[in-house]
Amino acid sequence: MDRSYESAAALARRAVGPLADHLEEFVASVISQQYVPAVIYVKALHAVAFDRWLAKRRVTLVDLGDVHIQRYQRRSRRRHRPICAETRRRERSAVIEVLDFLRARGVCKAAGGESIPADVFVIGFAQHLQHHRGLATATIDTYSRFASQFLRERFGTGDVALRALRAIDSIEFVQRQAERMQPSALKCVVTAMRSFLRYAQYRGEIAPELVAAVPAVASWITTPPLPRAISPDHARRAIDSCDVQTSIGLRDRAVLLLLARLGLRAHEIIALQLEDCDWDAGCLRVHSKGGRECLLPIPADVGEAIAAYLERGRPATADRHLFLRSMAPIRGFLPGSYAIGSIVRYALQRAKIEAPHTGSHQFRHALAVRMLERGASLAEIGEVLRHRSPQTTSIYARVDIGALRTLALPWPGGAR
Repeated sequence: MDRSYESAAALARRAVGPLADHLEEFVASVISQQYVPAVIYVKALHAVAFDRWLAKRRVTLVDLGDVHIQRYQRRSRRRHRPICAETRRRERSAVIEVLDFLRARGVCKAAGGESIPADVFVIGFAQHLQHHRGLATATIDTYSRFASQFLRERFGTGDVALRALRAIDSIEFVQRQAERMQPSALKCVVTAMRSFLRYAQYRGEIAPELVAAVPAVASWITTPPLPRAISPDHARRAIDSCDVQTSIGLRDRAVLLLLARLGLRAHEIIALQLEDCDWDAGCLRVHSKGGRECLLPIPADVGEAIAAYLERGRPATADRHLFLRSMAPIRGFLPGSYAIGSIVRYALQRAKIEAPHTGSHQFRHALAVRMLERGASLAEIGEVLRHRSPQTTSIYARVDIGALRTLALPWPGGAR
């Protein structure tokens, strides 16, 4: 069987059901994501079969939704022969991709069906966090998720009467979350609840006492933990472990150098666009927390690594993200994903480094520690790391052992 781009497009042209006018464009979009021809052919095959099934049941594009995918998956083949689990999984993935493609073009109804009153409040809360608080998208999504869960548990699908809220409502909600969460994760729930109730107070719906009634989380830590910094030798070995003869190695080396030399956060690297590299000025535009932007100088080795990736490693695509996935679909890393952490973890494995921590933030901590050892002030470190509060930078004072020794009092009865 010829499984080429041309055969997949020809297969799409054979569709005669409600999807017929869109399947050729769907196949073209999948080709642009650089899947191999065999995978594209299988996707087209499942899409045409789904189209044929919809046509038999006279389903129109206006009515098409998730329920039809569920019914399609429950069908049996002729003579009631079962469909194997792997085929079910692949066809489900393909038809969901088709449905998402159609929804993105507005030809069928959006996911989620009808909204309930709680959703309206959550949307307003999210807009408040974005426009008035300037929080990061990931933070807004997290806070909105807990606010939605709280309102649905309290009011269900009915009208939301914030004036009816009592202190026990938020207390019991936090207690239910505590049954399945660790204290560190539960703190996020508490912060989200306080933020939502402050929004309700801002709207004039509740009294300030309800915000104060949200219980605190006891974690029994009197001081913040020491920053987890990777050693300079381990950082160098991790960077050198990248095979610059491959596109993945070129990409990973550039990412690791951005972590080590500029102390970028993982989400900041994911958000980088091609336009953010100002090669004439030698600067990099970084999209930081809270929607802020700042310009950082590009060190020579970082610039050379990025240029090498752009010249010899980056796939040809219309996606404007600076760093792309190495496997189809070829696109930028998804916001909130652990893509940068995976690059760090694999680099440590290649370099045979048995580190207690494998996250990307350890490079950021290492940069701060190295600056401190070379005489930089905490204010200078905070400026490089783009901290909004001096209190955030103050944790690095605890790793300056030399300066801390001068503050230590003599031990009673000790040597003079």
